[in-house]
Amino acid sequence: MPCGNGLNNLSGNSGRFVKLEFYTCDVFTEHRFGGNPLAVIPDARKLSSRQMQQIAREFNYSETTFVLPPKKGHDRKVRIFTPTREVPFAGHPNIGTAFVLAVNGLLGQVNDGKVITFEEKAGLVAVSMAINKSGEFRCELLAPQDLKIGPLVMPELAAPALSLEVADINLSVHAPCVAGVGLPFLIVELISQEALERARFNSVVMETLEKEGIAPDILLYTRNKGVQDIQARMFAPFDGVPEDPATGSANCALAALLTHHDQALSGQYSWTISQGIEMGRPSVLYASTEKCDGKVTATRIAGDSVMVSHGEIYVD
Repeated sequence: MPCGNGLNNLSGNSGRFVKLEFYTCDVFTEHRFGGNPLAVIPDARKLSSRQMQQIAREFNYSETTFVLPPKKGHDRKVRIFTPTREVPFAGHPNIGTAFVLAVNGLLGQVNDGKVITFEEKAGLVAVSMAINKSGEFRCELLAPQDLKIGPLVMPELAAPALSLEVADINLSVHAPCVAGVGLPFLIVELISQEALERARFNSVVMETLEKEGIAPDILLYTRNKGVQDIQARMFAPFDGVPEDPATGSANCALAALLTHHDQALSGQYSWTISQGIEMGRPSVLYASTEKCDGKVTATRIAGDSVMVSHGEIYVD
């Protein structure tokens, strides 16, 4: 029977390996094994971009974050990878990374209302901390970009992309369209929860749409008459994520889009959004926006997180 800790075999043929600390947490939930899992490498200075992508593929979560010293004088630089590519911005990675750094004392003293700023490819992402009576953190991010609305998509194309009928799409507020506040999504409102449950991503149709410049990631949603205002799902199989249990960036885009279409020229808006129910990983996201003189001026998403694991990963 083999003995020893096995470290001598970790380096393969090279004889060397880098040992890095990692944490995993579940984001947009108060319960372990719910929400959206995230892996965080708090000190990624020794890693190349290639190694970051390899690590993200190894964890195989929807995203993994790599924390680096800032280059522009803010708190940290953060790079975000899906299993297949680097992305300029994402919601739950920012919420979860701020949570992990705060819980482990890597941000110094964290008081209620503290704001930290991450430098990312999409721009600066401010994350504010709220601390409840039990000392638990709830983090809220401010989207790094103004709302950008891309091409509209005919219901006759959007419906088959979701394996649905045209009659399943609700057109009362907006047609299916591309929108984003740092990362684009095709956003489609459905007529019922039953239609939401039936939806399945059709990669053949989406490949056709992608060739026409349509964002390959789809957020579909319906209005909810329960505790939450909106129930959503998000498909991103081209990023190695067949379905995502909680998508902060997509729901930020949705909140901004709904605010844009509201007839009032100014105001403040908020929604409670559920996601991940169909996957058995229920999530709750808190979206809010501000509008002034007909323009969406701020979009935020907030949520709870819970720590899951802590360990070391070895990289050749």
